[in-house]
Amino acid sequence: MNDQIPAVIPALVFDREYVPVLVGGSAAPRRFTVGGASVVIGPAGIVIIAEASDAPAKSGVWNAEEFRLIGPAPAPVTERLMGAPWGVDEGSSPIHIAVRVEGEALYLGTARVSRAGTSDGVLTDCELRLEAPLSRELLDRVRPPLPPEHVPDLRWLGKVNGDREAALEQFVTGWYPTEDATESPAGDSASRLPGGLRQLYRLAKQRPGALGTQNRILPEPDLHTDPLGEMLVFGVENQGGFFWSLPWTLEDTEADPTVWFREFDEEPIAEQEPLSGFLLQFSLYEAAMGAEYLALPRELTAPQVERLTEALHLVPLRPFWPWAPTRFHVAPGLVMHVSSEDGEAFHAWAGATHRSALDPLADLPVDWNRFDG
Repeated sequence: MNDQIPAVIPALVFDREYVPVLVGGSAAPRRFTVGGASVVIGPAGIVIIAEASDAPAKSGVWNAEEFRLIGPAPAPVTERLMGAPWGVDEGSSPIHIAVRVEGEALYLGTARVSRAGTSDGVLTDCELRLEAPLSRELLDRVRPPLPPEHVPDLRWLGKVNGDREAALEQFVTGWYPTEDATESPAGDSASRLPGGLRQLYRLAKQRPGALGTQNRILPEPDLHTDPLGEMLVFGVENQGGFFWSLPWTLEDTEADPTVWFREFDEEPIAEQEPLSGFLLQFSLYEAAMGAEYLALPRELTAPQVERLTEALHLVPLRPFWPWAPTRFHVAPGLVMHVSSEDGEAFHAWAGATHRSALDPLADLPVDWNRFDG
C-alpha cells in the first residue's frame, strides 16, 4: 500500500482512486449506502465517506473525536463492524473515514468502533472513535453547525421559589417537544395523589420523556405501596438499586409531602426538598441525562467547578440525592448537574437541546471525556 500512494494524513483531499488501495484485494470492493454515507468494504479495510452535515438522523461527524454511522446497515456492513462470524480481527482491518465538503472529500484518518446498537441482528447505529481528534477549524468544515430552531428559555427559573407548579410546567414544556398521545378518559381531580405528581402525569401524556430516561417516575398504573402499606413508591433507579416514596394513608394526602430515598433495605433518608422541589430536581437531572448533546468533563476540583459554572445560573434549590449531593446550573437550552460525595472530588454532566447551547463551555480549559459542541 505504501508503495502505491503517499501516506494519508487527516484533512488531506481524498481522491476516489485511493479507495481500492485502502480496502485492498484484486476483486471489486463491495459498496453500500448507510444513513447517507457510502461504505466500501474490501479484505484489507473499510472506507466510509459521508456528506458534511450536522443532521442527527444522517451518518457523519458528531464531535471532534466521534463519527456516527446511522443504520439500518446491510449484513456485510453489520458483520464487519460488529465482528464477522468467521473471526475477522478489526485491528487488521482498519476503518477509514472521509467527508465530502464542497465537491471534494477530506480524509479524517482511521477510527475504531466504540459502541454499536442492533435490532434483530441488524446494525442500527454505530459510534466510531477517530484515532486523532479533529481541530476546531476542521470540525466546523466537516460538521457545519445547524442554526437552532428553538432553544428553551429560563422563564421558569424565576418561579422556582415562588410558584413551583408554574416552574415545572414551563421547564417541561420548553424542554420536551410534544408527541401524539391519547388523553386519559378519567380526570385527575379524583386522584388522591399529591398535586405535583398529578401535574407531572398530565404533562407526560404528550411528553413521555418527562417521566425520565435514566431513572423513572413510575406511570400511574404502576404505583405501589411498600410491604407495610405505609409508603407509596413512585420513582425508581434504572437498575432497581434504590427508589423514592411518599407517606401513604387512606386520608387526604399532604399537599407537598416529604420525599424519602431508600436503597434496598437500608433506612430511608429524606430528600432535602419536598415533592414540589424534588420533581423540579428530578426533571432537571433527567433532562441532562437524556439530552442528545452532552458535555462530560473528567473529575473536577472545587475551583474547576467554579470556573465551569461561572457563566451559568445556579438553580436555587437545596441539594438533590442523598448519596452524592447534587446541584444544578442552567443556561438557555442547557442543564448541568454537579455532584460530590466528599466535597473534594466533583463530577459534572451537562446536557443540551441543541449543540449551540454548549457554547458557554466551549473555550474553558477543561479536560473533556466528551464534548458535543
